[in-house]
Amino acid sequence: MSEPVMGVVVGRPPALRTFASLAAALSLLGVVTLSTPLLAADAAATVYSIESPKAAKSLMLDVVHAGKRLVAVGDRGHILYSDDQGRTWQQAKVPTRQLLTAVYFVDEQHGWAVGHDAQVLASTDGGVTWVQQFQDLKREAPLLDVWFKDTQTGYAVGAYGALLETTDAGQHWEDVGDRLDNPDQFHLNAITQVKDSGLFIVGEQGSMFRSADDGQTWERLEGPYEGSLFGAIGTGQAATLLVYGLRGNLYRSTDFGSTWEQVQLNAARGALEFGLSGASLLDDGSLVIVGNGGSVIRSTDHGQSFSVFNRADRISLSAVTAAGDGQLILAGQGGVRIATASGAELGQ
Repeated sequence: MSEPVMGVVVGRPPALRTFASLAAALSLLGVVTLSTPLLAADAAATVYSIESPKAAKSLMLDVVHAGKRLVAVGDRGHILYSDDQGRTWQQAKVPTRQLLTAVYFVDEQHGWAVGHDAQVLASTDGGVTWVQQFQDLKREAPLLDVWFKDTQTGYAVGAYGALLETTDAGQHWEDVGDRLDNPDQFHLNAITQVKDSGLFIVGEQGSMFRSADDGQTWERLEGPYEGSLFGAIGTGQAATLLVYGLRGNLYRSTDFGSTWEQVQLNAARGALEFGLSGASLLDDGSLVIVGNGGSVIRSTDHGQSFSVFNRADRISLSAVTAAGDGQLILAGQGGVRIATASGAELGQ
C-alpha cells in the first residue's frame, strides 16, 4: 500500500468519496472559505510531481477515458496516461505533489483534475501536460470530484460543502456553495449528470442535492440512507441513477431521486459489506462499481441487479473504466491494472 497521506484533522473526520479503509489515511483538513484564482506570481514557485518508474503502482484514485486514451490520477500529484488500453503507462508533467482525487474529460483533449489544497488542474492535450488553474492553501480541504458540461462550464465539489463553478474553462472559479441547503457543511463526495434530468450531488450522512437547471439552483432531498454516500452514477436511462456508499449500501431511483429502492448485493458468503467507491457506465450499457476489499460488481439491466466478484488479492479499489476487448481498468491501492470483464486478474 502507498504511504498514507496524513494531516492535522480539524473538527469531525470527513467521509471521502473513496472507500472506507482509506478514509483515515486520506484525512481532510480545515473549513471552507471563499477562494481566489491562482495568481501568476504563484506559478514561479510551482513544484512538479516527481517522475517515478513506480508511479503506476502507487495509490491511484480515479481513471477515465480521454477519447481512446486512458488517464489516471492519484498520490503525490501523479497523473498517468496510456495509449495501449492500460498495458503501459506514461507519467504526465504535473505542477503539484499533492494527492489528486478525481479527473474528468469532456472530450479527447480537454480535462480537469482536482485534489488536496483545493487544487484544480487542467489539460488541453489529452492529459500529457497540465497547468494549475486554481488552489487555496488556506482552505485546507480537498476537492473530491469534478464534472464539466462542455469546455467552458463545470463544477467541482469537496469537503465542508465546497461547490465551485467556472463558466470560462476554469480560468476563474467561484465558490457557489451557498446555492445548496447545506447548513452543516456536509462533505460533498461526488457530482454526476443524470440523463434528461440534471445534476446530482451526494455526500456525507446521506446528503443529496439535485439540480434541473445545470447547477444554477439546487433542491435538497431526503435520501434513503443516513450513512456516507461516496458516489452516484446515471444508468443511461432517463431520470435513473444509482448512489452507493458504506458497507455495500446501493440504491436506485427512476425519478431523479424522488424515491429510492435498495439494490441487494449477495456475495458468495452473504451480503456484501464492503464500501463502494467508484463506478462506470460502459459503452455496452452495463454498469460496473468497485470498492473496498477488491469488490467488483456488474449490472446488465440498468442497475436493477448485480453480479458480485471479490478479487483474491482483496485490494481496495476506487475507480473503474473500460479497456479493450471487454476488459476493465481498475484503480486503487497498488495503482492501475488490467482485469477481466468480471474484475479478476488476467489469466485467472
